[in-house]
Amino acid sequence: MSTTHERATAPSAPPHTPKTAHEDRSGGIDPRGPQVAAGLTAVVLALVLLVAPHPVGIGLLAVQTAIFAVGAVAGVQRTPYSWLFRTLVRPRLGPPAELEDPAPPRFAQAVGLAFALVGLLALLAGATVLGQVAVGLALVAALLNAVFAFCLGCELYLLARRLIGGPSVSTPR
Repeated sequence: MSTTHERATAPSAPPHTPKTAHEDRSGGIDPRGPQVAAGLTAVVLALVLLVAPHPVGIGLLAVQTAIFAVGAVAGVQRTPYSWLFRTLVRPRLGPPAELEDPAPPRFAQAVGLAFALVGLLALLAGATVLGQVAVGLALVAALLNAVFAFCLGCELYLLARRLIGGPSVSTPR
């Protein structure tokens, strides 16, 4: 996620052996994990748009909604997508250049959860256009992260922190 936008990083800590390939003892996460997860999310949401309001599309959206819920409640490092990243992708990569604070991606999961819930409820209620718009907006956010390493939900989190005057977050350029 090394683009020109600001992003939160985990507090600096001396080098040590990571707890997992996705999270270290300082609580920081490998920023490539959420980006891979965004790619998987984009695929699922695109499939939803292609087949909804068919029950298969609604089922896929229900699964994605559950994944967003896990990420929002338990943290992104506890999602099935994170497990796939740790198991299949991370072993083939070098160490990350920096670790990321997990709070912004967790907030982004909550935003995704809100859009997925609106989409799911709308599709279940027969409001297909509203459901497709909500899913489409979530898809755009996932694609921004997957393709351009720009996490829209993370940026909203950082903006909100600045506006409410919360604890400062280090933001390297």
